[in-house]
Amino acid sequence: MTDVASSGADIHGVTLEATLDALGLAILVCDKNDEFVFASRPILQLFAIAPEFIAPGTRLRDFLGAVFDVGLRGGTSPEKSRRRVNRDDWIAERISHHWRERYETVQRLGQQRWVSVRMRRLPTGMGVVSFTDISEQKKREEQLQIDMDRVGVTENILDDLPNPIFVKDRGLTYVGVNKAFCTIHGILPEAILGRSAWDLVDPELAEKFEISDRHVLETGEMFSLAEQIVRNDGEDIWVLTRKFRIGEAGKHMLVTCMSDVTDLVAGREIDINEPLRIKDFDAFEPAQNCYDPFRSIDVQHLREAVSIIEPALPVTRRALVMSHAEVFEQSLVPQLRKWGFDACAVTSLDELMAFGEIASASSVAIDILLVDAASTEIRAILSAWNASPFLLVGRDWRTAELHADITALLANVEAPQVEAHGLPADWDIIVSEPGEQAIHVAEVDVIVAEDNEINQFVFAQILEGLGISYRIAANGEEAVRLWQQHRPNLVLMDVAMPVMNGFDAALAIRAAEGGGSTRTPIIAVTTPAIDLDVERSRAAGMDDHITKPISPDMIEAVYRKYVASQSKQEQLTA
Repeated sequence: MTDVASSGADIHGVTLEATLDALGLAILVCDKNDEFVFASRPILQLFAIAPEFIAPGTRLRDFLGAVFDVGLRGGTSPEKSRRRVNRDDWIAERISHHWRERYETVQRLGQQRWVSVRMRRLPTGMGVVSFTDISEQKKREEQLQIDMDRVGVTENILDDLPNPIFVKDRGLTYVGVNKAFCTIHGILPEAILGRSAWDLVDPELAEKFEISDRHVLETGEMFSLAEQIVRNDGEDIWVLTRKFRIGEAGKHMLVTCMSDVTDLVAGREIDINEPLRIKDFDAFEPAQNCYDPFRSIDVQHLREAVSIIEPALPVTRRALVMSHAEVFEQSLVPQLRKWGFDACAVTSLDELMAFGEIASASSVAIDILLVDAASTEIRAILSAWNASPFLLVGRDWRTAELHADITALLANVEAPQVEAHGLPADWDIIVSEPGEQAIHVAEVDVIVAEDNEINQFVFAQILEGLGISYRIAANGEEAVRLWQQHRPNLVLMDVAMPVMNGFDAALAIRAAEGGGSTRTPIIAVTTPAIDLDVERSRAAGMDDHITKPISPDMIEAVYRKYVASQSKQEQLTA
């Protein structure tokens, strides 16, 4: 008889080791006295300790002490001094984790290794710990985050570029667009991405684009073309379009960059000392037409139709232009004179006030003040000037629209009638009978200042449903202009808008009112839970605020509070 173990005595241990290795796990089992019953060999690959520290009978405390001594304790790296953490305290804290019913954590071992640790203490007192190397997963997550950050930075850079840029895949589907390109179409990126040119432009033009796109993708040759584009707002822009192929073979993509040269074509001065102009308009081919006349028929087409016959305003009308830009003055003053105005310009607030004093002393009436919307002194100008109505004019003003705005603003302002001796022709004073005092009835009940197209649609649907007349302004400057024309009963003012924000627009309206008896209620429309917007709204002279998203009940309540109740009170007072 020989004292030799059978060949299958350790079969269970070998099978367990093979199974754990296949699963990528390392297992540690200890009894209720925290002495090892079983420890798999892969533990030594995670912790650079001697093999005797995982032998059966080894105390858990000794194993943790060995891990601490080699500097691979969780949350630290070998480069850091282990003396910064008390050894006994660290071991005691880890043992307490082992005696929890369940405990899971992710530990970083060194600079490039992470391990997932799961602990379970059974009712019998037996403890089971599993270790899973998740280093590759963590590296992929970190790389993914780096890639996402890089993509975010790239998108921000593209969006900040003034020139339209877009990217197509091999199927000629839009996979990337910047804000400048979306502005041309007047739609959000979500409405462009995943679509093709066939969805955005006429079939003839889409086919033309596809021919050049395919040629660039197949040959790698750069494509260049001078094009004339009609934006969604009806404005013409001239661009030099260039198409490039990028990426690896089989994964090529098409990048299109449009260099906006509108300033050169339109003859605007790029450099004050050396104005540059392009005279050959034939070099530009007609391209995209993103303008939808039906969307603007109530405003743009009617204005242009009326402006076909431009009746000369009375010669006695006098207009004053306030602008720091010489180009703005040189383009606007001659146009005003064509319309029959006696027009001139000033270039600063001091000049404006001095001109007003001289005109007043000479009994010369100024009928309208046109202020450059790009001026940095708008608030001061509107606060100090009370000699006449004013109109904010953008640098991109168009003849038909400006003529219509001036005509509407002066429609209810009688031109001064002066006899030869200089006295007013009519000295009659009409005093209304008691009970017959006129009550102001606005042509437009509500002006909505909102730049978001979806919100514009929501406002329109609600106000139409309530039977309230309204006009919508796309920015603060337009809101002030519409207020000047219609003098509505209520203004709903979005505080965050381009060109001029809601706060400045409210200040401009209050300045124009001049503290008189007539005061238009202005309601700020803000995003939820932004107290700063509410405080700035009050400081700008707004009467109340509502928060998005808006609802019919909300709009009706505001209208009843500031319009219906006020009209009823005026009638009772009358």
